[in-house]
Amino acid sequence: MWQDARTLNGIASALFALVLLALVGAGLWWVAQRPMFTLRAIRVESMDQAELRHVNALTIRGSALAKIRGNFFTANLESVRQAFESVPWVRRATVRRDWPNKLIVTLEEHEPLGTWGDEGRLLSVKGDVFTANMAEAEEDGALAEFGGPSGSEKEVVNKFAEFRTWFAKAQLEPTSVFLSGRYAWTVKFKDGMSVELGTEQSSTTLKDRVDRFTSIYPQMAAHLQGPIESADMRYPNGLALKVAGLTAGLDSQHKKTVKK
Repeated sequence: MWQDARTLNGIASALFALVLLALVGAGLWWVAQRPMFTLRAIRVESMDQAELRHVNALTIRGSALAKIRGNFFTANLESVRQAFESVPWVRRATVRRDWPNKLIVTLEEHEPLGTWGDEGRLLSVKGDVFTANMAEAEEDGALAEFGGPSGSEKEVVNKFAEFRTWFAKAQLEPTSVFLSGRYAWTVKFKDGMSVELGTEQSSTTLKDRVDRFTSIYPQMAAHLQGPIESADMRYPNGLALKVAGLTAGLDSQHKKTVKK
C-alpha cells in the first residue's frame, strides 16, 4: 500500500480535508464567541400589532429572561420560545434572530372570556385554560363562569356564543354555562335564574328547547308573582319552573299547575 502513489495521495487529501474542516470549525467557533455577538437586547412585539395589555418588562424579566442561554448564534430558539410561553398571559410566542446581537419575540396574549371551574383558572375566547392574575382579568368587568369535563373547553366557548344569540330573543344575557359529566347543559343569568337544557340528543335539541323557553318567558315573567329561580326544559311537551318558593309545571298548551 505504501508503494501505491494513488492510495497515498488519496489518504493525504482526506487528511488535509479533515484538518481544513477542523480549522474552519474552530474559526467559526472563535468568531461566534466574540463579544459583539453577545445578546444585547430582546425586543418584544405583539402578534396582532396591538399593544400588549398584561405582559410587561417585569413579568418577562421574572419569568423568561433567566431561562435564556447562549449568544446570537448559540441561543436555542425553541428554548427561548418555551421560556416566553411560560410567562402568564402569553398564549403563543415566536422567536427570530436580529443581526448581530438581538432576538425578536412576537407574543399573542390570552383574551379572557371567563373563569373555568373552581380552581381559580381562566378560560380564553379561543377555548384555552390558563392561569393568571384574576384582578387583571376583571379589569374590563365581571367575568362569565364556565365549567365542564376536561377537553370540553372549546365546545363550551362555542355553545356560549350560540346561547347568547338564542336567548337574546327574550333579552336574556347568559353569564354562566356549565356542561356536566353527563354532557348536560345548564345556563345561568345575571338575575340568578338557571335554565336546564339537558343533553344534546340531536343537532337541534338545544335550540328547540331554548326557543320554547324564550317564546313564553316574557309572559311568565310578567304574570308570575315572584322571580323565576330555575326552569327545567328537559320535558318533551312542557317545562318545570321554580318560582320564589313555588314549583310550577307548564305543558305544551301553557296550562299551569302549582305546588307549594
